[in-house]
Amino acid sequence: MMQEQSMNWTANYLHDYKEGMGIFSEKMPEVSHQFSQFSEACFKDGSLSQKEKQLIALGISIVAQDEYCMIYHTKGCVDQGASEQDILEACGVAAAFGGGAALSQAVTLVQHAYADLSNTLN
Repeated sequence: MMQEQSMNWTANYLHDYKEGMGIFSEKMPEVSHQFSQFSEACFKDGSLSQKEKQLIALGISIVAQDEYCMIYHTKGCVDQGASEQDILEACGVAAAFGGGAALSQAVTLVQHAYADLSNTLN
């Protein structure tokens, strides 16, 4: 039961984000398109792998206290093959910059999202 509720929690966050982006895209198609192209270019493999870029984005989202981005980039990390240890190390670096507020997000929201997402892979 807890796993089902947990998955619903993460899935709901991701659904809300996608739904909001859909509405924004309808109302601001050019801005949405340009942002999407820019983001895709930023996250392509380069000197840094997509996994490394997702870990960086996760750390930034933790310091910025952006819950939707924390979940979105935790998913990006999982999708790119990041281990729980990789994700926790990124959280630790974020906490070094963001202090207690960043650590509180890392030990709750990010760990919860990782657990949800890793359970869907098993």
